[in-house]
Amino acid sequence: MSSFVWNEKYRVNVKDLDDQHRVLIGLVGQLDDAMREGKGKQALGLILGQVIAYTKTHFAAEERLMKACGYPEYHEHRLIHEKMTTKVVELEQQFKSGRAMLTLDVMKFLTDWLQKHILGTDKKYSPFLGSPSSN
Repeated sequence: MSSFVWNEKYRVNVKDLDDQHRVLIGLVGQLDDAMREGKGKQALGLILGQVIAYTKTHFAAEERLMKACGYPEYHEHRLIHEKMTTKVVELEQQFKSGRAMLTLDVMKFLTDWLQKHILGTDKKYSPFLGSPSSN
């Protein structure tokens, strides 16, 4: 079983966004599981594609909610999303072009990225957008 799983510490108190975070963490967990089974390189391309597609959907939903609620750090948060999306797309392009890429490095990037983004950047909007009763 993956060492990177949903934990209540990731809760931002916005049900839809928490559900989306669970999916993203689950995708990274699938890569972790594949690596533990010795199938990391085979799973990497598929999972990176899924992470990219779902991240774009999630970021759009998060940004719509922040904008609709007048979240004061909306523009800064959006720029962080753009940088993160660009980095993950670059990783996928490197993988597709056959350039050497270690699955472990990608796994570390994805887990660090999700943890830091959810626990840092996303937690900032939690008191503004979320409520304990929204979950």
